[in-house]
Amino acid sequence: MSSKNVSSEVVSVDEQAFEKHDDVEVDEDGFEVVDETPEFRATVDMEVQAKVDSNHPDARVEEGPDHLYGKTLEQEERIKAREAELEHISAQAELSQQEGRAKRTREVVVEQCGRDEPEPVERTDPREKLTQEELAAVNKQAMRISDEVNGGWSRAVVAKQLAEKVQRGEDVTKAVLETLDELKAVPGAIVPIADVPDVPVGEVTVEGEITELWTPSASNIQQVGLIEDESGRTKFTVWEKSGKTVVREGQTVRFRAVKKNWYQGRCSLAITGWSRIEFPERGRWWE
Repeated sequence: MSSKNVSSEVVSVDEQAFEKHDDVEVDEDGFEVVDETPEFRATVDMEVQAKVDSNHPDARVEEGPDHLYGKTLEQEERIKAREAELEHISAQAELSQQEGRAKRTREVVVEQCGRDEPEPVERTDPREKLTQEELAAVNKQAMRISDEVNGGWSRAVVAKQLAEKVQRGEDVTKAVLETLDELKAVPGAIVPIADVPDVPVGEVTVEGEITELWTPSASNIQQVGLIEDESGRTKFTVWEKSGKTVVREGQTVRFRAVKKNWYQGRCSLAITGWSRIEFPERGRWWE
């Protein structure tokens, strides 16, 4: 009896197709209209994650004015932060569309940039403003300074430096002393050995004759001796790690970028890896 009732409720496949066909929509040509709108359904992972979030021990069990149902505090903060960001972007978009705002801003910037524009500086040679007597004294002293200190400024630059000081009101003697001190501190200028202690820099360049060499007192010293020029002489030390060429007595050498050392009030020179040893009297191979 029960089996008959079950079979009576079963619908055949043809009947199902017929019933489904009745619900099909056709166009004016008689073709079936297919709904191509995609149907979005939650994936299994999304459904599982939703259940996990809802059952999270920190999740809100009921919705309220200051919290969301089924969301943890961290999730609520992310949602609120995103909403605040969108509100800020919307407010900026409204402000940027204010009528005439960009034009007024450009006008203000143009006005500010064009205001109080400095006058172009007129570059003149200070020697042009000296008297004939002052100019003659400046040129004479510039020649003397250039002969005394080599490798620094050119004679023309020295003359300009002197003329500028004289034009400011200094006498020639004071201008010469100041210019000499400045020139000796210029990198690459060959300083008289007697003036090395007074030069206000830590590295100098000197040139002179190796007058004496003696046995180093330590294994980390390559050479030690005396270098002398017309103004005076001083001790020099070549460190082993510098890897420099060995010098010999009687040679004229130029020590570039050598470091000044002080011991018991006396100044000496140290040749390091940054220094350079040159031999001015050695001819080139093509000469």
